[in-house]
Amino acid sequence: MQLEKIISISGKPGLYKLISQLKSGFIVEDVLTKKKASISNSSQVSLLDNIAMFTFDKEVPLFEVFENVAKNNDFKETISHKSTDAELRAFMLESLPDYDTERVYVSDIKKLAQWYNILNKAGYITPESFVKAEETTAETSEKTEATEKKEAKKAAPKAEKAAAPKVKASTSAAKSAPKSTHRKQG
Repeated sequence: MQLEKIISISGKPGLYKLISQLKSGFIVEDVLTKKKASISNSSQVSLLDNIAMFTFDKEVPLFEVFENVAKNNDFKETISHKSTDAELRAFMLESLPDYDTERVYVSDIKKLAQWYNILNKAGYITPESFVKAEETTAETSEKTEATEKKEAKKAAPKAEKAAAPKVKASTSAAKSAPKSTHRKQG
């Protein structure tokens, strides 16, 4: 699932996809209605890709929570964000069993359910959307490792060459340093 361009805009309902950037803001598209709009740079925007849910051990990316919700609901719509607090907490326990009950509020769970249902209706929640993202992540990490190895090989000879003159300079400095003359007192 590509969440990197999906955003939530403070004060506006729904989710939006970033289309392009302007000098004074951005052009966005509502994921459900496909209507385009412009927003200013002063708008408070949250990228879904940067959001995580608290557990007792760590923070779990929203993408992984969406995947758990999708699997629990057979990739179909989940409970309404207007459900009771008890129903929402039960939903959260199913989706993320070790979520931090003190730091994850009911309002956060409502947003999770609402955003999941919006993305589901817009066609972003499919079994393929999660598989492709995992493969892409694995491919990216493999490419990153290969690139790092190449850069390390290139950097190693340069480091050796750079170190060599320093050694020579210190050796020649020792040769040209005046010798001290100590006399034995007898």
